Amino acid sequence: MDYSKSGNPKGARRAPRGPDHAQKGGPKATTPPRETKEDLLARMKAAAKAPVQKAPPKE
Repeated sequence: MDYSKSGNPKGARRAPRGPDHAQKGGPKATTPPRETKEDLLARMKAAAKAPVQKAPPKE
C-alpha cells in the first residue's frame, strides 16, 4: 500500500487570499462581551443545583 497517498489532500500553496483578507478599512472582528463575576457565580450555582443526567446504558 502506498501510504503517501493516504490522508487529506494538500491545499494549494500559493493560492491567492480572498478579497476580504486584511483589506484596509475592512470591518474589525468583534469579541463577545465578557461575563461578569456575578453572572458566572449565578451560572455555577444553577449548574450545581441541576440534577445530574446519567448517560444511557451501552448495548
